[in-house]
Amino acid sequence: MLRRLLLAGLLSFLPLAAHAWAPALAMHGEPKYGPDFQHFDYVNPDAPKGGSLRLSALGTFDSLNSFILRGTPAVGLGLLYDTLTVSSADEPFTAYGLVAEAIETPPDRSWVKFRLRPEARFHDGAPIRAEDVIFTFNLLREQGHPIWKFYYADVTSVEKTGEREVTFRFRPGENRELPLIIGQMAVLPEHYWKERDFSRTTLEPPLGSGPYRIARVDAGRSIVYQRVEDYWAKDLPVNRGRYNFDQIRYDYYLDSMVMLEAFKGGAFDIRLENVAKNWATAYDVPAVQEGRLKRVEIPHELPQGMQGFYYNIRRPVFRDPQVRKALGYAFDFEWTNRNIFFSAYTRTRSYFSNSELAAVGLPSPAELALLEPFRDQLPPEVFTQVYEPPSTTGMGIPRANLREAGRLLKEAGWEVRDNRRVHVETGRVLRFEILLPDPSYERLVLPFVRNLERLGVIATVRSVDATQYIERMKRFDFDMTMLTRGQSLSPGNEQRSYWGSRAADEPGSQNYIGIKHPAVDALIEKIIAAPDRDGLIAATRALDRVLLWNYYVIPHYHLNRWRLAYWDKFGRPEVFPKYSSPPVEDTWWAKSAEN
Repeated sequence: MLRRLLLAGLLSFLPLAAHAWAPALAMHGEPKYGPDFQHFDYVNPDAPKGGSLRLSALGTFDSLNSFILRGTPAVGLGLLYDTLTVSSADEPFTAYGLVAEAIETPPDRSWVKFRLRPEARFHDGAPIRAEDVIFTFNLLREQGHPIWKFYYADVTSVEKTGEREVTFRFRPGENRELPLIIGQMAVLPEHYWKERDFSRTTLEPPLGSGPYRIARVDAGRSIVYQRVEDYWAKDLPVNRGRYNFDQIRYDYYLDSMVMLEAFKGGAFDIRLENVAKNWATAYDVPAVQEGRLKRVEIPHELPQGMQGFYYNIRRPVFRDPQVRKALGYAFDFEWTNRNIFFSAYTRTRSYFSNSELAAVGLPSPAELALLEPFRDQLPPEVFTQVYEPPSTTGMGIPRANLREAGRLLKEAGWEVRDNRRVHVETGRVLRFEILLPDPSYERLVLPFVRNLERLGVIATVRSVDATQYIERMKRFDFDMTMLTRGQSLSPGNEQRSYWGSRAADEPGSQNYIGIKHPAVDALIEKIIAAPDRDGLIAATRALDRVLLWNYYVIPHYHLNRWRLAYWDKFGRPEVFPKYSSPPVEDTWWAKSAEN
């Protein structure tokens, strides 16, 4: 023991330079692309520059600062900023140098050092310095959106350790993802923001360093980005073949159906369709028949996460898991899929659906080792059953399911009086509101509401505009809502904000459900500390089981392909990255630019 302590003490005095610099860092294993790679496989390195791209967004915006909780930021603001590193879209999680030309970290990843490129510049010509990186980190953690506190919770210090070098040190404990998370940080200019109030919304175009700058803003209606001709990083391998449009414009629409009709009329160029009925029926127009408007389905291998009806368990009515379980029997997926979605979807059975991270079968020995310490705090089904959401024949009213729901509610202390489900002790009626960000979702929700009514449960539906919805979600001001919680192939620190106890009381966090569970917290830390891919999979599957069997969500459905419609005036690479949504803005190009 004494020898180990002495050795540890000696090692703490070794210089950081004892570790080798590298141009890339993988979460597990080695990077796909070597130090001499010329471009990513999913780009056309010879793509011409020029032309324009018109896109759409739903709702409105009132801010050009996307780093804070206040306001509704415009879409596309990420185009303004360069990050320390950039992730490839055909690997689970690997970071390649952008502002940073090299990365250094020890085997235990207890710290990370970035060496900045001497040519890195902001749009005003000022160099990107180590001081800007330190300024950005402190600014985000002190005044930024609450999510940054969770992302950077394990960072103990950041300091300049060389002329163009900055080092982040982490608290003891395994957090292999944290060096990559730090690398995703956009670098903000200290000389610009030190004279402005970062905590407030603004419509003044901010100073950036990325491939685009803001050209025009029509507050709440549209925003136009202009490609930076002398962009400092345009010839780096990570950017070759990317950012080809001279101009990218986003127009805002207040109604989703108006947006669809505008697209078919040529008002904008590309649409990612997420409504099965639209995909099946709304594109029977001359432009499609004549080949001017293209439709493609692109398979992918991205986890689809969990879409469903999300409970807010801060509300007393949803604190009982038995009640949450019972209400799930009122959602008839089979009928909905057949009659509303043209049988397009697969029922979701995991918070990490469409991936190897989803729990399968009964817990493995590795999962049991993680779950066993919490056996007394977990539903016994976590250990003994394979989770399956309630199913029906899909023929109409799910009578058998509603009988089971009624039985569960009665056991939980809710009986029917005068056709209303009433708590036997308090006399309180079981009622709640379902909050929606778009009226188009009502066709999915209303059949669910009718089945709840048959149980004596009163559920009302409220559709609000996008801005109001965002503000209410920031304050957790809802009973139930319809959400999609996406996931990556390499889950980690973000899980704290999704499900962690500390996030449950933090306005603006993404723990919308309000989960405070010691097993969930512990499993999140196991995911973060996973030493290898097998360990990550085991910890993620264990977390999946705990979330599923606590009935925090009524699962919906998912699709393992993108449905993309676009006007035939673009070129696109032959290869689509399998771990990304279609990268239209940064890998496609205008055919007019080919001439």
